[in-house]
Amino acid sequence: MSDKKSTVLLIEDEKLLSKAIKKKLEKNGFDVLEAYDGGEGLAVALEKHPDLILLDIVLPLMDGVTLLDRLREDEWGKGVPVIILSNLSDASTVEESKKKGVNNYLVKTDWKLDEVVAKVREALKVS
Repeated sequence: MSDKKSTVLLIEDEKLLSKAIKKKLEKNGFDVLEAYDGGEGLAVALEKHPDLILLDIVLPLMDGVTLLDRLREDEWGKGVPVIILSNLSDASTVEESKKKGVNNYLVKTDWKLDEVVAKVREALKVS
C-alpha cells in the first residue's frame, strides 16, 4: 500500500471529547496520536512530527497559545498545520492564533465531528 495515512496529533484535555474525535478521525482513515496536556503535546509533536495538530487552548501545564509559540520556534514546527479547537471564541484569541499561522479555529460549541474531519482533510489537502 503506497498511500501512507496522515497522522493527526490531538492535544485535548477533555478525555471524552478526545476519544470521540479520535474515533471519528480513525474511522475516516487517519492515524491519531493523543496528548492530554500542553507539555506532553509539545513533546509528542516535536518527537513524532505529525502531519497536522488539533490543539485545544485551555490545557493543563502549558496552554495552547504557549505551545503554539514553542512549536513555531522549531524548524519543523514552523510549517505544521494547526487547527485550534477551543471553548474560547473571543476575537483577540482567534486573531492571535491566526497571526501564528493557525489553519483554522473551531469553537467547540459550534461544530460537529464531521466538520472537524472536513477541516482536517482541507488543511492536509487530502480527500
